[in-house]
Amino acid sequence: MNLKIKTYIIHGSLFVITFITTTLAGAEWTYGKSIFMPDYTWADFASGLPYSICFLTILTCHEFGHYFTAIYHRVKTTLPYYIPLPPIPLFLGTLGALIRIKEHIKTTKEHFDIGIAGPLAGFVVSLLFLIYGFVTLPPPNHIYQFHPEYQQYGLDYASHVYDASFAKEGTVDVVIGKNMIFVFLEKLFADPSRMPNPHEIMHYPFLFAGFLSLVFTCMNLLPIGQLDGGHVLYGLVGYKWHRIVATTIYFMLLLYTGLGYIDIKTPTDQLLIEIPLYIFFLFMALRSLFEKKRDRLMYALLIFTLQYSIGWLMPTVHGYSGWLAFVILVGWMVGIPHPRSDIEQPLDLKRKILGWIALAIFILCLTPNPIDIMIVPTATP
Repeated sequence: MNLKIKTYIIHGSLFVITFITTTLAGAEWTYGKSIFMPDYTWADFASGLPYSICFLTILTCHEFGHYFTAIYHRVKTTLPYYIPLPPIPLFLGTLGALIRIKEHIKTTKEHFDIGIAGPLAGFVVSLLFLIYGFVTLPPPNHIYQFHPEYQQYGLDYASHVYDASFAKEGTVDVVIGKNMIFVFLEKLFADPSRMPNPHEIMHYPFLFAGFLSLVFTCMNLLPIGQLDGGHVLYGLVGYKWHRIVATTIYFMLLLYTGLGYIDIKTPTDQLLIEIPLYIFFLFMALRSLFEKKRDRLMYALLIFTLQYSIGWLMPTVHGYSGWLAFVILVGWMVGIPHPRSDIEQPLDLKRKILGWIALAIFILCLTPNPIDIMIVPTATP
């Protein structure tokens, strides 16, 4: 088989599989319809299409922003590889997509242009889907399609149904943490009387997928290492200041993520297991910053001591442990410093303006606690 045809088959197959898994995810988020239910139908599957189409369109625009910019600079690259997730509960259907640059990027401008193109393209399309979602909100009683039990309280259901005593055993409560862009678009385009409660956003696929896309845009624009935001920051401030700023931001991320992760009220015998494991996690997360293991261990102990002290002084202060996997991925695999470009070129004014706009978008999309998920436990006899 021709190598090029084989490559197209691989990329196409991954896209089709990801389309299926995101559609399955959309049906579960929107209507609570899992493929593992015995009465699951093709109509249930089709109900996940709005989420799937919205999410994959944004993702595709992001990756092809990188792709076409690389082609423009004559940098060899692959088509996007879509990464499907298996149909497990509370999954998004995909881990995203990526392109693989097949040759060394030589100049600062190429790093900058290829890095910034993806998140800007995805961000613009996210805004369009969110605006569409806000201006086409259905009447408030639309929520009864998903929760007929709310009807007994009328439109004042929010005063009653989010009490733990109301929730059924095994009920999943998903609350999004809005960011500045989401709130701005909501105020500008949504009819306040139709705006769903933050506990119910997952039932509105354009809002939910658009919100998730803003979160992923923020993650990509984090000005660290070779993330898209890292390329942008490197182009704006150069190698020295990139290392200083990226290291500072990464330490802040580590500190915030682990706040409250080790509960000071935990029994001592359990702490004796949890604390060493967590310090080892911090040790591994600092891998790209410090070559000497002694230095890594020292900073891991310092971060843990700060977190534990804050937890002791302010026990109600918590970070977001959902970032732990992302933190270790960035610190251990992506890396915090940005490698020097072979050809250091100062950016022109237009690129500098775009770069600062991209970093502003990072701040506007920042969502410290993107999603809180609570499952009401099954009562024990």
